[in-house]
Amino acid sequence: MDLAPEKNIQNPGSALGEAIGSLMEESLGKVIKPLVEKRNCLYITSGPLDSKTGRKTKLLLRDANGIDYNIDALIANKKFQPLILIESKYIRYKKHNRDKGSWVCTAHTALRRRFSSIRSSITVLAGNWSKTSKALLRSFDVTLFEIPFEKLCEILADYNIDFEWDEKDRKKAYVAWKKFLTLDEKKRKAIGDRIVKMIVKDLTNTISKVLDDSTPRNITEVEVQVTTSFGEVKIFTFDNLKKAAKFLKDIDNEELLSTDRSPSLLENIKPIENDD
Repeated sequence: MDLAPEKNIQNPGSALGEAIGSLMEESLGKVIKPLVEKRNCLYITSGPLDSKTGRKTKLLLRDANGIDYNIDALIANKKFQPLILIESKYIRYKKHNRDKGSWVCTAHTALRRRFSSIRSSITVLAGNWSKTSKALLRSFDVTLFEIPFEKLCEILADYNIDFEWDEKDRKKAYVAWKKFLTLDEKKRKAIGDRIVKMIVKDLTNTISKVLDDSTPRNITEVEVQVTTSFGEVKIFTFDNLKKAAKFLKDIDNEELLSTDRSPSLLENIKPIENDD
């Protein structure tokens, strides 16, 4: 694990957070890689080696519109078709929830529209994630595995690292970063392993189920999207092809173009819950 020299660190709190995130990703790899290889699949965390530098490149997946997304990791079959997208996201302050959460929703949805082989989106959330951000991720069919901030603090405290400080308390963050730098590689890896251990059982069970080809593949939902020349969108969902086909056969064109049944802003107004 490469760490920037102490004198070059402008934000020690951010540096420590990135280091913890990297340790998590390494520990996740140690768990996931052998699991998927037993199922004749691949665990991929980077792009091809750069021909000039010999270094690994970012793992970039391109959607149908030509936009590249930097994914943390994925599981693919031997044809290099992605099966599971995996993100590992750590945040300390809830103000960053919406940016990181929305990015996962946008990226994974766009990629699933291009790669029909993708079966699941998985995100490991560590730190202070709000209820609304988690609800947003789940609404986009992302499976979540949570590691609370309090648990991170407990683990780091065992290594004499005080991980609790206010956002503007640079001094306390600097002390924590210096403490972390004194740990040898074995202890750092142990931190990552202990963090991941909290979710490893549920995570491996989920991945095993997703990769299980013994279950027959069936259609569980059919979605019909209608877009008008004005940009209005209507979406209809059905639980089988027969119902969708009947809908398309019987629907009236004038009814499709009508927006009379669109909800009004005045309907069902209630206080907005916001815990970010």
